[in-house]
Amino acid sequence: MSTSSEPRGTAAGRTATGTADASIAEGRAFPPREDGRIVGVGIDVAQISRLEGLLERTPALGERLFAPEERELSLASRAARVAAKEAVGKALGHPGDFSWQDVTVQRTAVRRPYLVLRGATLAAAEELGVTHLHLSLSHDGDIATAIVVAERAEPSPTANIEVPR
Repeated sequence: MSTSSEPRGTAAGRTATGTADASIAEGRAFPPREDGRIVGVGIDVAQISRLEGLLERTPALGERLFAPEERELSLASRAARVAAKEAVGKALGHPGDFSWQDVTVQRTAVRRPYLVLRGATLAAAEELGVTHLHLSLSHDGDIATAIVVAERAEPSPTANIEVPR
């Protein structure tokens, strides 16, 4: 099996004749990065009906949790944003002065979600050298989920250092 990180054949993993490339048939491992480029990964889920009950019992909670542009979204979309805000905190190691409004989810013209950070959360990301935040949102049934990957542009100078056990 090839140890190259570059796939063989065309970009789609197929040869010019359209047959599956040998490396595709054999498979390829995708080991975790060891260069410290990934700062952290955060995941969170939010129960949509629970958020609904909280917002009904405590209307002011919506103002604390959501930026003005987020407050008019569907309940499922707001639950996904709660999960995204929590996932950012986990990916960054829970910045101390975290404010719910420090993190907002925006969408590109083709509706791909991305994160905008402000305040202490932005300061924590910059201190960690974060240059990219990858975001995935989903909701199904009564559950909304978000995954965030925080990444540096350059490998960490302290990567591959053994951590004492």
